[in-house]
Amino acid sequence: MKNPPITLIGAGNVGTHLAKRLSEKGYQVAQVFSRDKAKAEALAEIVGAVAINQLSEVSAHGGLYLLAVRDDVIAETGRKISESGISEGLFAHTSGATSASVLQPYFRRFGIFYPLQTFSPQRTPDFSKIPICVQASTPEDETLLKNIAESIGQQAVVMEEQQRIALHVAAVFVNNFSNYLYQTGQRMLQKEHLDFDLLLPLIRETAEKVGHLSPEAAQTGPAARGDEKTIARHLAYLQEMPEEAKLYEMITKLIFSSRST
Repeated sequence: MKNPPITLIGAGNVGTHLAKRLSEKGYQVAQVFSRDKAKAEALAEIVGAVAINQLSEVSAHGGLYLLAVRDDVIAETGRKISESGISEGLFAHTSGATSASVLQPYFRRFGIFYPLQTFSPQRTPDFSKIPICVQASTPEDETLLKNIAESIGQQAVVMEEQQRIALHVAAVFVNNFSNYLYQTGQRMLQKEHLDFDLLLPLIRETAEKVGHLSPEAAQTGPAARGDEKTIARHLAYLQEMPEEAKLYEMITKLIFSSRST
């Protein structure tokens, strides 16, 4: 089946952007499910699908069912779909941290379709730059997911469970943790009545640099230089911000120790 009909289970950030991209690339999005009926209807109207807000309304088309739901409800969602009498087709979830096997008790064909990107409602992602990680219970279905991924994204990467989990953990470090550090910097600037925009050129250059240098080679700053006087001045400034001071000290020690080895 070259272009199977696709049902999107979930109309959150991932489900919304996937549905739009799949439709844009010529795939038939047959149904969009969300417990929030208004969300399902809004997305379904954009992609020309049928909106549903009950899993019992999922139709049996034998194509691809993408479960773009929270990790902790993937198995439960699979069970409910199965109990509604839907069993034929390929059922894949979009999580990077959850095993494909959580769907195995309910479906003969199951897998993973995990786009490695952060999705927000306010921004349209550039899928031409997004790698998509795939895994499936059969070689045929792996090929199917790989073909779909290649047609909507930058590249399809077939990977094993342990590799994908490692990738997801690494993604949390470079994305979620770094974004928290942006928030920390923003709080400091707000305290001094300064605009966060002052940091944007630095953030962009740092991100651009690791496309050309290894992160280790790109590391700069007082810890990388062993500049203890500057570190002491920074910690003096942070005296009234104890949590930020702890974070500064911990990361400084880690950078300094990596410099020493």
